[in-house]
Amino acid sequence: MLSLRGFWRRHRRKLYVTAGVLGSGYLLYKLYNAHRQRLADLDTELEHERDRNEELIKAQMQAHFENIQRIADTTTLPHAMQYLNSRIAEELDLSHLTDRLMQAKGQSTSAEKLELWDRLKILSFTRMVLSLWAMTILSLYIRVQVNILGRHLYIDTARGLGSSLLIEDADLIHRDDQQKFLASSDFLARYGMPALISNIQAAATEVLKGKQLRDSFNAIVLRATVMQILDKFMSTGDPHHWVNYLMPEDARALELATAFSNDNTLLPDVTKFEQLMVETRAVISSDEFGSVADIALRAVVDTVIEDIGAQPGGVQLAKVLARVARMGPTVLEEPSKFIQIILNVPEVERFFTLIYSSMQIS
Repeated sequence: MLSLRGFWRRHRRKLYVTAGVLGSGYLLYKLYNAHRQRLADLDTELEHERDRNEELIKAQMQAHFENIQRIADTTTLPHAMQYLNSRIAEELDLSHLTDRLMQAKGQSTSAEKLELWDRLKILSFTRMVLSLWAMTILSLYIRVQVNILGRHLYIDTARGLGSSLLIEDADLIHRDDQQKFLASSDFLARYGMPALISNIQAAATEVLKGKQLRDSFNAIVLRATVMQILDKFMSTGDPHHWVNYLMPEDARALELATAFSNDNTLLPDVTKFEQLMVETRAVISSDEFGSVADIALRAVVDTVIEDIGAQPGGVQLAKVLARVARMGPTVLEEPSKFIQIILNVPEVERFFTLIYSSMQIS
């Protein structure tokens, strides 16, 4: 017992110091653990916040996209088809030919009447093929616009929420640019029509030159004739010549497209509207779009031929012309049926799914 007291007296100071050190170390350890736990809790909270932000971004992006889609379906597309129909009716009015044929009964020579019938034959097919081609391509074009616009709206939403998914991009897209971009779908009807009519008429003239009014036409022959006109038209000139009917081609657009294709970036002074137009042109000039457009056109042609109702046994071409002439306005006056047929084509659905998913930020 005495030895323990002696030990305590001799080493009391050291024992106090050691106990103090051990107590301080334990306290620091507890403080460190608490701090580490707070950091871990903060990281977890921030992660949850990021997840909530990403979900909010996706929800708002979807809302933006659906709103633009609604505008396209209820306003842009119907307006574009109505305007297109009025322009085609102005440029390809067949009433003067039918009136002259009615007046020519018993008054004109056979050669004169034959010339009138030949012109009616060519212009009837021209109007129908023009209408179904323009309706199909323009509806696909507007869908491309909607997908591209949706991608930019996604970026704008992500930037506003400070998303971790955000990549660097140009300035926010303004509402005026959105409206101007969607309104550009009128370019075909406003400016592209004369050249488009001329080239389709040339294709129709080439295909129909060997077909006589008394020739028998059934659904198979009629479909083959329409497809021959389309193939002739699409294969004439540059592989993507038809893009210029839908969009303006100028030095500025060419400069921007070249810069974009080289390294996927744009010039520093490019406006948002110009960027949207360049991206649209890149998509519709692609081989993938051309393939999808061809498939969609064939689906529309099949429905048009079915609606014309050519008899299986065949009737003379002269008797089919009236129904061919009527189908042109019908395609554009009642486009919803044909547009739905286009959208139901599996290749079309996959194409736009890939476009939109590839444009999302990942």
